[in-house]
Amino acid sequence: MNNQPKNPLHGVTLEQILVELEQRLGWRTLGEQVKIKCFTDQPSIKSSLKFLRKTPWARDKVEALYIHTINNKPIRRPKSAPRETSSQAPDTTGFVWPSIKK
Repeated sequence: MNNQPKNPLHGVTLEQILVELEQRLGWRTLGEQVKIKCFTDQPSIKSSLKFLRKTPWARDKVEALYIHTINNKPIRRPKSAPRETSSQAPDTTGFVWPSIKK
């Protein structure tokens, strides 16, 4: 097997790329960035995979967007995921209020 240490797509499947982009950007933004119908009209991973496997120019655009996204943008938390809330008080040991007296 060829070792491709500088290829960011090496070992990453098209399905993994789509799932990652959908998590980071969402279907709406994905459809705005890559103007193809499978991202704007009833989008799904299955229909997108089917189209991208048959259409090299669209796959190239999605791969380029993936490379740009993984290098520049943090993951978006899904809307259904609960926010992290801590029921414990923050650890303030060792904290001293600064003196305001001169």
